[in-house]
Amino acid sequence: MSTRAQIAIQIGPDEWAHVYCHFDGYPAHMLPALARWKPEDILAAREIRQVTAEALDCFSPPRGPRILPRPTREFAHLYMWIGCQWVAVEPNAGAGRV
Repeated sequence: MSTRAQIAIQIGPDEWAHVYCHFDGYPAHMLPALARWKPEDILAAREIRQVTAEALDCFSPPRGPRILPRPTREFAHLYMWIGCQWVAVEPNAGAGRV
């Protein structure tokens, strides 16, 4: 079973690109794996099967990221670049959005 996740990257004042990640989206894996990658690397990947410290395994052809007005958690986990590092964003209790 896949643990899906989204990586939200701010690209404008009210624009957030949400890059899909299909496998191993849980924080114990994703945070160490994302540590090597910068937001521009994730944006260039467009749609990701799995993030590892060695590579971004991408879909081919990839779908472009969803552009939303704010970071939104639609899958099991959401990650954002905050203060020059990746963080796992936890939603408020009972909320589907961050």
